Amino acid sequence: MTTTVKCVVWDLDNTVWDGVLLEDGDVKLRPVVVEVLRTLDERGILHAIASRNDHDAAMAKLTEFGIAEYFLHPQINWGNKSASVRAVAEAINIGIDTLAFVDDQPFERDEVRFAHPEVLCIDALDAERIPELPQMQPRFVTADSRERRHLYRADIRRKEAEETHEGTDEQFLASLGMRFTIAPAQERDLQRAEELTVRTNQLNATGYTYSYDELDAFRVSPDHELLVAGLEDTYGTYGKIGLALVERGADAWTLKLLLMSCRVMSRGVGSVLLNHLIRSAHEAGARLRAEFVPTSRNRTMFVTYKFAGFREVAKDGEVSVLEHDGTRVPEFPAYMDVTVER
Repeated sequence: MTTTVKCVVWDLDNTVWDGVLLEDGDVKLRPVVVEVLRTLDERGILHAIASRNDHDAAMAKLTEFGIAEYFLHPQINWGNKSASVRAVAEAINIGIDTLAFVDDQPFERDEVRFAHPEVLCIDALDAERIPELPQMQPRFVTADSRERRHLYRADIRRKEAEETHEGTDEQFLASLGMRFTIAPAQERDLQRAEELTVRTNQLNATGYTYSYDELDAFRVSPDHELLVAGLEDTYGTYGKIGLALVERGADAWTLKLLLMSCRVMSRGVGSVLLNHLIRSAHEAGARLRAEFVPTSRNRTMFVTYKFAGFREVAKDGEVSVLEHDGTRVPEFPAYMDVTVER
């Protein structure tokens, strides 16, 4: 399966613009690049920069050209491009295998390719064809994906506020005025739900991906419950950031899928959806089980289950079956307003 690119990392000189900024001064923006930026942005694909350049001069030129807003976490320095590419992945909190790198210099592309063979490296001469690449074709373009750049911009403002906040972490979280909603998935949610299963790697308890049609079948099944979670705060909405699929039996419920967007990892919300399911199963007099399949990235979800009171009761190949001990029915965080829609 072709990996969909989540972020394109651009060089600047003779890539985004024609000419070398610190030598020519009067560089010219490449219209084809602007068109690619807009096209991919509308698909929910992010943009960043890895350029050997003077930071202030380069940012001033991007602002002058009116395209600075497209680039998240620009890495404009004199270090290796491979280090800048990794810094982008870490800042956005996505897998480095979901990045593409565009540069006019074969040496720079080879340096990044050698350090990160999973990164898609593209010659700047081929910029016009970037939107046509299969890696740039998300299956759906949802409301969340069209707003993705703005969602990440809001995250940057939150982090800046957190860095200057004086007080405890919980006091900062309380200052955000977070509103968490849990609701049964509607048909209009299914495109985003499929996107979440495909995009979310670190916080997916099983690594399973489900298609639109599969999710729709679960949505209307009397034996299943498909839940979506949303989050907003004083800085704006995070969009739909969580998904849970529960198979309901008479005596036991099995959590087949639990995932949260990586963008909310630091907001103390990772266990809210799970806590709701624990409470619901307890009220229904059912044991709550959960399937867990370890991947190279999702250990955080295993820790979440353990802290919530789950223990392994069975194993079938790679699939561990965990069961809640039934003794702890957790409360929702005091710093968050949680609404459960029926």
